[in-house]
Amino acid sequence: MRFTFDANILLYALVKQDKDKRRVAHGLIRRARAADCVITLQTLGETFRVLTGKLRMPPAEATAAVADWRAAMPVVAADEDCLIDAMDAVAGHGLPFWDAMLWATAKHAGCGLLVTEDGQDGFALGGVTWVNPFASPRSPLLVQALRAPR
Repeated sequence: MRFTFDANILLYALVKQDKDKRRVAHGLIRRARAADCVITLQTLGETFRVLTGKLRMPPAEATAAVADWRAAMPVVAADEDCLIDAMDAVAGHGLPFWDAMLWATAKHAGCGLLVTEDGQDGFALGGVTWVNPFASPRSPLLVQALRAPR
């Protein structure tokens, strides 16, 4: 099953404050490289923004981190259909816009899972299920996705 990560997963892999979440994020990303995982342009942009803003990482260092993610997984971008679906998800399901945009991009890229700490674990919309990788026990859908080769 194809899946994608929200920016919070990438950030946990880089930030040292929460060692348990960092360990989980590192493991997920390491295994994702061999699985059917894509990364959205939005996720990379949000990661860069947080790194250089809130976390005050020098832009060159943040750029290098984003370049590493780009090299590790195929990058997918939103298009006009994603925008329309995102607006519909805001209106019909009350999703915050940027979460809806991430969901729509994941859906259009053929993802069945959106791996994120945000949102309701197990919530499904349009064939995409939100999965919190820090929840215990770990979602069987995520376990299955991590086993699937590209």
